[in-house]
Order: sequence, then C-alpha cells, then structure tokens
Amino acid sequence: MLFQTPALTDEDERVLAEIETLREDLRHFLRPTVRWTKQLRRNLTARNIAGSNTIEGYAASVDDVEALMSGEDPLEASDETRREVEGYQRAMTYIQGLSDAGEGFRYDLGLLNGLHFMIQEHHPDKRPGRLRKGPVYITSPDDPMVMDYTGPDYETVPGLMAELVAWLNEGDLDSPVHVRASMAHLNLVKIHPWADGNGRTSRALSTLVFSREALMPSEFSSIEEWLGRGQNTYRYYDMLKDVGGEVWSPQRDAGPWIRFCLGAHHMQAQTAKRRIEFFRDAWLLLVDQVETSGLDERMAFALMPALAGGKVRRTMYQRDADLSSDTAMRDMKAMVRTGWLLSHGQARGRFYTAGPAMDPVKAKMKTITKPLRNPYSTR
Repeated sequence: MLFQTPALTDEDERVLAEIETLREDLRHFLRPTVRWTKQLRRNLTARNIAGSNTIEGYAASVDDVEALMSGEDPLEASDETRREVEGYQRAMTYIQGLSDAGEGFRYDLGLLNGLHFMIQEHHPDKRPGRLRKGPVYITSPDDPMVMDYTGPDYETVPGLMAELVAWLNEGDLDSPVHVRASMAHLNLVKIHPWADGNGRTSRALSTLVFSREALMPSEFSSIEEWLGRGQNTYRYYDMLKDVGGEVWSPQRDAGPWIRFCLGAHHMQAQTAKRRIEFFRDAWLLLVDQVETSGLDERMAFALMPALAGGKVRRTMYQRDADLSSDTAMRDMKAMVRTGWLLSHGQARGRFYTAGPAMDPVKAKMKTITKPLRNPYSTR
C-alpha cells in the first residue's frame, strides 16, 4: 500500500487554476529565438541544482553551479560539494532529455535506480543504483541523535517499488500533474529505497513527472529552488515528518503535503515568471545603455549575470556570446575601463562583478520587481 492521493479542496482547486495561468504565461517565453533564453534556462537549472543540494547540506552558489554546468572550475565550492553537484547535474540533464521522450516512455525500477546512480555514483559504499539491504533511519536536522523516521523493512522495498512504478505508469492519471508529482515525491522519499540520496532522487522524480506530463522543460517545473531557501527547508522537513509519521504509515492523510507542494509550485512559478520578466526587461535596458556608452550590445551577455549579483567569468561570456578568446578579453577590458564591471582575482581565478555604471540599471530594475504572494494566505 502507498500513500493515497487525497481529494482536493475548493481552495486547492483555486490554487491549481492560478498555477495553470502562471504556467501558460511561462510558455510564451520558451522561444529559443530570444537571445537571453540560454542564460535564463542555465540560471534556472543551476538554482534548482543548488537548492536540492543545499537541503542535504551541500551548499554551492548559483555561480559555481553555472560554472560546473559550463565545464569551468568553481570559485568557492569544496571538492566534496563539487562531486555532489556534478552528480545531481547529470541526473537533471537526463531528466531534461526525458521531458520530450515521446509516448513510448515508461517508468521502471531501472530508470529510478539509474537516476539514483547518477546522483550517488561517487559514494560506492552507499550502493548507488541498488536497493538497500538493511534498515534506514532519518535523523532530526536539529539533533543527529534523535530518529525522526524509520523506513519500511528492506524486504518489503522491492514490492513497494513495484507498486510505485505501476502507479507512476497507470495510477491517478486524471489527477493534476502537480498532485501526481507531489505524490510521487512523497511515496518515494517515505519508502526510502536506497541507503542514501533518497531525498534528492525523490525531488528529481517529482521534477521528471511534472516535466513529462506538463510538457514543460524541467528547469521551469522544479520546486527545488524554493524548497532550498532558508525557512522553506525547515517547513519541508516538518511537513514530511508530520504527514509521514515516525514509521512507514501510508494510511495517513496526504492532504497537508499536497497543499504544501501546491503552495511551493505556485511560489516557484511566480519566481520563474519574475525572473523571466527580469531577464527580458534588463536585457533591453542594458542593450540600450551599453550602446549609448559606445559599446557593443553583445556585452549584455556579460552584464546580465553581473546585474543579478553574480560573478562573471570571461570564458562563460565568450561561450554565451559566441566569441573568440581575444574578442572576449578585449570586451572584458572595455567593460572594466568604462565602469560596467569590476575585476577581481588573477589568472584562472579572475572574475567580474557589477561596476558603478550598473547602478542606474539596478535602481530601475528594483522599481519594477514585484514581491511574491502566498496563494494560501488570506486575501
């Protein structure tokens, strides 16, 4: 027996309708002809990867994740964190490919074990890609001596996984995709079929279900960035504990979990829409400003991440703008000379941040950026 999909309340239906409206808005920005789309999608993917790993205690900056995605060395992340991020990036890259795999796609245990192997390959002692052969315990994030949850007996795991795979292929197909993705997440993380890496694999599965059924790229589908933010992570852990109980208890009501996830999907959709609008408006403003100052509009590819508070690497600018090494170096020097960027570090460790010429653009963008709204709060 698995956790059962709960009936939705009127409020849940309202939130789902609002999410659908936001999702339709996002579709208009998926045209590959828009010049800043590549940077946007990489940034969204990096934020999801960073968020999911932060939940597990492996904190990497969005800048470092973007660098790793582009084949660059991180500026700050430790070797341990780098391995964790690279593993999760492999899984997310595969999920991005599966989002349009066609009607012949089917879930199976091999797929789930494969995702787990990508995420945990660097931990050979944890049996990556193979179901656990013993008990598993979840300790409290506040006190590692306190057990918050004990997973089901390992001998029952193959049967539970078979039931989950059958449900993924055939169960509750009339339910909204947000609900199915959330139930897949809950059931997998509570079965806890592997020795480690269950949380990230469960969140990856949720992203896969959503991107498959909603026909949306995974970077626009995942709630991992939202879950990885400060207090949201604590609420996430508390919700899993409250809904799941201290032991495998699939008879418990999953309603609160669904409402939590719908709220997260709504907030993340707002965040994605806001970030899209930021990239769109900032690109137009930067192109206008750099051309006014006598620079080439292509330099907006370097200034966009700096405007958002990121660290700019010359090699990433070169790749984004499709330039030669010499041209990219001349551009970076020109942007430093004119005050658009500030240079830090030396040689391979050199990076750039926003300079004083960026201040008017920052001020303008702050006036048009709107706060997020909790869809379940009293209106």
